[in-house]
Amino acid sequence: MCRHDPAPTLAVHFRQPSPCVGSPPSTGSRRRRLWDLPHACHCPVVGVCLPLDTLRRLVSKAMGGQPQADDYDVHVSAVAECVHRNRLSELLQGELERRYAREIKAYRVFKTPQAVAEAWLSAVRQGDVAGAFWAALTHPRCDAVLQEVLCRDLHMLQHQAGAAVRVDLVRFNALLSENGVLSRELAKAQERSTRALADKAADVDRLQAQLMQLRAELLAKDSRLAFMAEDLEALKASLPGHAAVQRLQRKLDQMAARQVDLEAQNASLRHRLAAMDRASPGLSPAPVTSAGSGAAQDGVPHLSPVTLYLRQKTVLCVGGRSGNIANYRDLVERVGGRFAHHDGGLEDSQSVLDASLAAADLVICQTGCISHNAYWRVKDFCKRTGKRCVFVENPSASSLERGLAQIGEWVSAGADLATTHPNPHASNWPKASQSPD
Repeated sequence: MCRHDPAPTLAVHFRQPSPCVGSPPSTGSRRRRLWDLPHACHCPVVGVCLPLDTLRRLVSKAMGGQPQADDYDVHVSAVAECVHRNRLSELLQGELERRYAREIKAYRVFKTPQAVAEAWLSAVRQGDVAGAFWAALTHPRCDAVLQEVLCRDLHMLQHQAGAAVRVDLVRFNALLSENGVLSRELAKAQERSTRALADKAADVDRLQAQLMQLRAELLAKDSRLAFMAEDLEALKASLPGHAAVQRLQRKLDQMAARQVDLEAQNASLRHRLAAMDRASPGLSPAPVTSAGSGAAQDGVPHLSPVTLYLRQKTVLCVGGRSGNIANYRDLVERVGGRFAHHDGGLEDSQSVLDASLAAADLVICQTGCISHNAYWRVKDFCKRTGKRCVFVENPSASSLERGLAQIGEWVSAGADLATTHPNPHASNWPKASQSPD
């Protein structure tokens, strides 16, 4: 290796250099080749401009095999071969030209040594000197003075780079130790995270299984409810009297509500009657002057014969228009009876008619609005059981009122309804109109 005189600074001083071994710089336009440079320049060129792995690759290619020497021996051998043009120097020349083609092209525009020197100083300030050193050293305008400056500056840069490498090596070792600590901490954190993720995954799997089980149970319950609904509908369809039972239930609810109202009204009337009895203890009820009359002498109320007869008894009205049912009920309840109704087979089931007839004390048959089957059923039932029956042809409230008045007149005349033959065709049985037969 060549030895260079130390230079105190990187400044370019154009002074007469000491002579160097090698060919003098060219003054033409052709760039110098590696073997054209002085031998003193080969060491920095090979050491700075070519990485060690690239240098070993080129030496192996030139020798036809992998060199067994260390990096220093490879470097010394390559520098020695650069003095002459040979296979290795040509490979090194081609690699340098290819690697630093951009810098070589940039330096072509410089026409004076001063311009090349200024470009070199700019590269030194930027810290990128490998390509600039090769481009400036082989430039056609690089004279002996500039060549000396380039070698000195690069020599000092190598010293500074070595010191920086030592500092960086200390920092690198500290960072390497710190990196080991952090790597171990990271490994522990990753292990904890892995365990946490595994636990969370197990929880998610467990919750997913529970969710699937709950969904299956819900689906089974929905299926059972659907089957039960179908069975219920089939059961309802299999019961012929289900609709009638529902209608009767509704009527029963209405009658229960009506009974509550009537009981409240009855209690109020009893209180009023008791108050009137206490207010007039010496008064007595006046004799009945006419059948069905509700008037009283001297303002004292009395009960008519039909009221005495129908009091707390059930009056069943079979048939009639639905719009007059409220009027029928009001008329019967005004004379003290309990009202019951059957539409004669229009909506209510015929099977319920017998039960209604058996529970009634008096039957009023609306012959104008009743089915033939219901009419004959009422007539036959009353004939067999002795049930009292009044046939009303016109289905109006006034006709029913006249029939009840006739019952009152018949009771006032002294007839014993309890012992009289109940046949509706008997001459002594009151009729509001002629029966359909």
